[in-house]
Parts: sequence; structure tokens; C-alpha cells
Amino acid sequence: MTAVTHDSTRGRTAGVWWLALTALAIAVFAPLPYLTASLAELAADDGDIAANYADRPAWVRAAFYAHIVPAAVALLLSPAQLSARARARAPRLHRVCGRVVVACIVVGGVAGLTLAPMSYAGAVGTAGFGMLAVLWTTCALSAVRAIRRGAVEEHRRWMHRTFAFTYAAVTLRLWLVILVPFTDFDSAYKVVPFLCWVPNLIVVELLLRRNGRGRSASRRRPGGTPDSPVRTG
Repeated sequence: MTAVTHDSTRGRTAGVWWLALTALAIAVFAPLPYLTASLAELAADDGDIAANYADRPAWVRAAFYAHIVPAAVALLLSPAQLSARARARAPRLHRVCGRVVVACIVVGGVAGLTLAPMSYAGAVGTAGFGMLAVLWTTCALSAVRAIRRGAVEEHRRWMHRTFAFTYAAVTLRLWLVILVPFTDFDSAYKVVPFLCWVPNLIVVELLLRRNGRGRSASRRRPGGTPDSPVRTG
């Protein structure tokens, strides 16, 4: 039993580090080209995504930056927000960062919804990225409403769902790395608008359901302490 517990703990720790490091990498490096060169310059260097927006009206280009920058900040801060250890050690910092994350999600989500009809992936992109923007923003605001009512567990569950959508920035690029060797970029990009977030949400819902069953079982046992709680951080 002890060996199983240690293996489970190591697995959770490895998972948290994977989420944190991949989130950090994408949050820093994905928006970097757009912050160091103009869309026109990137488009001239055969940047497909940049070319899709370089000749658009100024408000579209502004929405593009209003999406990528806040989304990167939300992605950068979110892993620490899900850590139980970080919340316990610095609850005030958790609240401040949480407000920043939600604000970034709202701005990035609204901008993403604005851009969805002009997606490089066409109609599939409009549907996939449009749904992502709506669900991402809705879950974040639901988490805020829950914590204002003092519903801590409900808040936690909504924030885990929110992270599933935030982490789509990472899984989108991972899927492109997997798919592009087997096809061209255009074909691969038309697959990812749903693939980047639907599996994430399924995994989170399964984990939340398993965690819910564990909590229910612990309440039925004497002492009410779960044998192996599922948590992040």
C-alpha cells in the first residue's frame, strides 16, 4: 500500500510539473514572435497565421493581440493557481493572481470569439474556437460566482474546467507536432480547433468525477479521511 501511495504521489507530482513547464514554455514562446515583429513581417516570412490577420482592419489586429497576450498570462499563472500547496502558503497571492487570471480570460475569450469567424481553419475553426472562447469565459465567471457565494469546492471544480480550456494553447501545438509529419500544416490546423480542448475537458471531468466518488466514500468511512485523495499540487 505504501509503495502504491508513493507511486501515486510521484505520478501526480510529475503531472503537475509537466503541466507547469509546458504551460510556461508556450506562454513565453508562442506569443514572442508576434511581440518582436509585426504581422506584416511575419506574413512575409511565410507565417500562415500572421498572414491571415496582417491585411485585416486595425480592430481585427488589435483583437488578435488582445487574445494572445492575456491568454499567455492566464496560461502562465494558472498551474500555480491549481496547486493546493501554493494556496495554503499564500492565500492572498492566490486571490490576487486569480483575479488577474479571470480578467485575462475574459479579455482573451471575448477577443477570441471576435476572431473566430476569421479563423485560418475556416468554418471548423469558427465553430471550434468560438465554442472554446464561450466555454472558457463561462467557466471562469462561474468559478468567480461560486467563490463569492463561499462555495469553495464548486469554485475549485469550475477552475479545473477553466484550466482545461486554458491549456488548449498547449495541446493545440502538441497536436500540430503530432499531425504535421503525416499531412500538411493547413490540413492539420483544420483538425485542432476541437481536438485542442475537447480531450482536455473529458480528462478533467473524469478526474473530477473520480475525486467526487473518493470524497463521498471518505464521508461514509469512520474518520472521513480519503485513503488517496486526488488533488493538484
